[in-house]
Amino acid sequence: MDMEKDIALDNMITLTPEPLTQEKFAPFGDVIEAENRDFFMINNGSTRRYHKLATTQVDEGSGVIINIFEATPLSYPLSIKMLERHPKGSQAFMPLLGHDYLVLVAPVGEEPDLCSIRAFYAKGTQGVNYHCGVWHHPVLALTAKDRFLVVDREGAGNNCDEFFFSEQTRVILAPEL
Repeated sequence: MDMEKDIALDNMITLTPEPLTQEKFAPFGDVIEAENRDFFMINNGSTRRYHKLATTQVDEGSGVIINIFEATPLSYPLSIKMLERHPKGSQAFMPLLGHDYLVLVAPVGEEPDLCSIRAFYAKGTQGVNYHCGVWHHPVLALTAKDRFLVVDREGAGNNCDEFFFSEQTRVILAPEL
């Protein structure tokens, strides 16, 4: 299924998620998955190491922390009111319970470009690493009490900018569930 965008005169956009792939997601960050990725053997041949599937980005003087987020599903179709970005560090999400989820992103810029917003359907075996400054929606779980391992920046300074869409702009996420 390919993403569909309908842009009307009143700034309404309807997004249908497309499958998450490394190629399609590359402008926004990394897809963290083992499927179809190179590996090498370690631990005396008992373990496959899928090496450097994503790279964390943090500004000088910051550190990398690991968290677990527990998310609740939202109601779909969902009216997207805002997107956020992290200008000082990347942010990675890896599902812990194997449940599929949704990803909504827009390219780096002073504010999200309505014509460039993309939605992806991520399998429960795929994580995402948002590069610095990439606009994205907070966690879009599809399963109750879903959990994600989150690799994030810790340090001084604001690392979360939020952009709220005007009342005249409607962005609707309408997955085929």
